[in-house]
Amino acid sequence: MFSRVRSQQGLAAVAAMFLGYGVMILAGALGLVIPYAIAAVVVLGGELALATRYADTAQLVAKAGVGLTFRRLVRDLSVVLLVIAAVRPGVLGTVAVLLLPAALWTVAVGTTAVTKSIEGRVDPPAYTRNIDLGALRRVPAPPVWARRLAGLRLPLLNVLLVPAAVVAAAVDRVAPVVVTGAVTLVAGLVTAAVLALALLRGRGATPGVLPAVHDWLAREKPEVALYFAGPAKDVYQANMWLAPMEATGRRAVVLVRAADAFHQLADTRLPVICVPAGVDFMNLDLRSLRVALYAANVGANIHLLREPGVKHVFVGHGDSDKAASVNPYSKVYDEVWVAGPAGRERYARAGVGVLDRDIVEVGRPQLAGVHTFGSGAADHLFTVLYAPTWEGWLDDDPYHTSLVVMGERIVSGLLAAGNLRVIYKPHPLTGTRSPKARAAHERVVARIRAAGGETDPTSLDGAAHLVVTGRTPSLFDCFNVTDLLVSDVSSVVSDFVQSERPYVVANPAGLPEDEFRRQFPTARAAYLLSADGGELAKILAVTRAGDDPMAEARRELKEYLLGPAGSNPMDRFRDEIGRLCG
Repeated sequence: MFSRVRSQQGLAAVAAMFLGYGVMILAGALGLVIPYAIAAVVVLGGELALATRYADTAQLVAKAGVGLTFRRLVRDLSVVLLVIAAVRPGVLGTVAVLLLPAALWTVAVGTTAVTKSIEGRVDPPAYTRNIDLGALRRVPAPPVWARRLAGLRLPLLNVLLVPAAVVAAAVDRVAPVVVTGAVTLVAGLVTAAVLALALLRGRGATPGVLPAVHDWLAREKPEVALYFAGPAKDVYQANMWLAPMEATGRRAVVLVRAADAFHQLADTRLPVICVPAGVDFMNLDLRSLRVALYAANVGANIHLLREPGVKHVFVGHGDSDKAASVNPYSKVYDEVWVAGPAGRERYARAGVGVLDRDIVEVGRPQLAGVHTFGSGAADHLFTVLYAPTWEGWLDDDPYHTSLVVMGERIVSGLLAAGNLRVIYKPHPLTGTRSPKARAAHERVVARIRAAGGETDPTSLDGAAHLVVTGRTPSLFDCFNVTDLLVSDVSSVVSDFVQSERPYVVANPAGLPEDEFRRQFPTARAAYLLSADGGELAKILAVTRAGDDPMAEARRELKEYLLGPAGSNPMDRFRDEIGRLCG
């Protein structure tokens, strides 16, 4: 509903703006100053609205062939028409009014070509971390302001001609337009000169990053790679595998494809290489690789999957009962690694083409630091972690997350219970797709703040309620101070079972209890919470008193989800890496 209203508002702004442009042309041709000025204000308001509030609508307008370049040409034409009709500037004045805006457009086209040439030299084709590439010649870069203003953004300066034309018509003199046009042209020429100077200074210099990366690969010969081709918002999927990769003891490398994800990647001692361009990446010499681990199913995985000498393994970013955990894409890999028997059975039930012989149970090596006991501190305050999943990709699944339907009710009930601490840690993608989820998240944060809670803490110490949305403290750090988890059907539940502490799974769709536990095996040892949250007080009373009837069921479920008791998942992970490398 919200998005539909916003779309309608965007279309209304576009309609008003186009009407304004039409009036500017007509009023300019007739020399009508006041209608022209009013229309210009409407057009300016519409352009600002498209640039700041209605980006989606602006994209549709551009696809329709009336993008910014076209609209700026119309604007400049209206200026010329108004000055000629209202001022009648004579031959020289008319020539000046015509040539000055056209000259700036000519400079804009020239700087477009110069900027493209500069970007090809300045923007590195690869980024690295923890890799010594030796001395590389740096290509001089022009100032940021010049790069941002250059190209077809340059005619934006001609917007100053609009008020100048109104003033010129009012005083019946062409000088305001000529002077303003000369100033904007000089600004354009200065920008062009700065860019041209940078181009000349960098002449003959080519970035040596890619050749140096090739040399490093040939010298170090990495045998294991963690590959991630997603954007920065999904980089948590790769972050969870950095520590296990470090612990393998193998010659390993992290291969990233998006520059924003590279910059958001968590701290690691592993060498990291980011090569955004597909052709550049496919030209890397990766013959030394024996194993490639994939944390997510994305299209750009094909750029590494094409390497024939590598064993390609999908490790994912958490086992859960959600459909994403049995994506049919997974059958492109040589092997699929899951935590325990639950993962194997999940693929068998889904029938998506992943063969049982290609599934390997390795446990969850990330969980080595999750304690299987409580805090033990004398001053420990009973702590409840609410960690809902995000809204998902499907519009027709309102129950993917509990946050929208019942999140505010859950948090309010916990805060009202008293003598406990609430930690709210939502999924990193919460609110990125659904305005309803974003609004629910903001209401939950507001309630916790109103109760004296802190946002984005650096530590989990103390007794204050907390909102944890950053990379740190990590989810597993939160597990170690948690006495009771409240979550959704997600990998958060599977991982928390490692602690053997009680957990609650939300049932916002109101499925019958037996059916819910049948569909979602991770909920077999959970306390269930319906949409009205009526069971919450009873669950808190039982778990705080230590009278926990689900304890034995959790111990059994732990082996089903995460593998045999007593086995070290890091050792299993390391052994499987060694098997494939051998």
